[in-house]
Amino acid sequence: MAIIKGFFIFATDLIFNHRLKIDLMKKIKYSHLVLIPLLWLTSCKTAMSVSEVKPYENISIASSIPSDGEMDMLIQPYKKEMERQMNTKISYTPVELTKTGDNSNLGGLLADYTYEGADVWAKQNLKQNVDAAVINIGGIRSTIGKGDILLKHVFEVMPFENEVVIVKMKGKDLLGMFDYYAETQKNNPVSHLFLETNKGKVTKGLVNGKELDLGKDYYIVTSDYLALGGDNMWFFSKGELISTGIKLRDLFIEKFKQNPEVKAPNDVRLIFNN
Repeated sequence: MAIIKGFFIFATDLIFNHRLKIDLMKKIKYSHLVLIPLLWLTSCKTAMSVSEVKPYENISIASSIPSDGEMDMLIQPYKKEMERQMNTKISYTPVELTKTGDNSNLGGLLADYTYEGADVWAKQNLKQNVDAAVINIGGIRSTIGKGDILLKHVFEVMPFENEVVIVKMKGKDLLGMFDYYAETQKNNPVSHLFLETNKGKVTKGLVNGKELDLGKDYYIVTSDYLALGGDNMWFFSKGELISTGIKLRDLFIEKFKQNPEVKAPNDVRLIFNN
């Protein structure tokens, strides 16, 4: 994974320090001038002013820009290594993994992986089991076809740098989560959680197969995005956020590697009755 991160840092430095400074200034047509307006800066001590104003050109960056052979040669070894790693097989799925429906197999699988990874961390660091997991369907950006699962597929599914977060919540505050699902009827994947709703009301809610205990402390696994109110999940704000430092994508990669053949879940976890 280090070579992938190193490639992006290396390529970015080359592009902006080599290509834009040398090649682009010579080969790209300039558009209209943009003058930087004169600014007067004041502080509590000595008044300051801009003593010089320089004109700059807008530069259009387009696919028509000729390639730079020297830069291409510099990047090529890193590009080849990145492509080699990205095309590495890490698992296999006998069925297509999709995100459609209220109980998608890809959504359920990733929610289970999130739960399992956080549970291991919680046992080691909190001496505590986690109770359930919630992730957002919108964060799953692609599907995985039947066959070999390559490293690049996980990057396509999860291109974001979201982290695994555990939220410690009272049972009474978890009612906000139940109400969220009842009102939105959104198919955000869950693990170790069952919800059934009817006309915007919760008719059945189970955490780890048990009814909610309003006075109990629950440890709910999610992403930092959702824990901070993303997708309007403001109910998490009533809990205590515990950072794990684990990237969701890294966790998914490790879980796929640990499972040479994926067994996608097909159980029903969300039921929305209108």
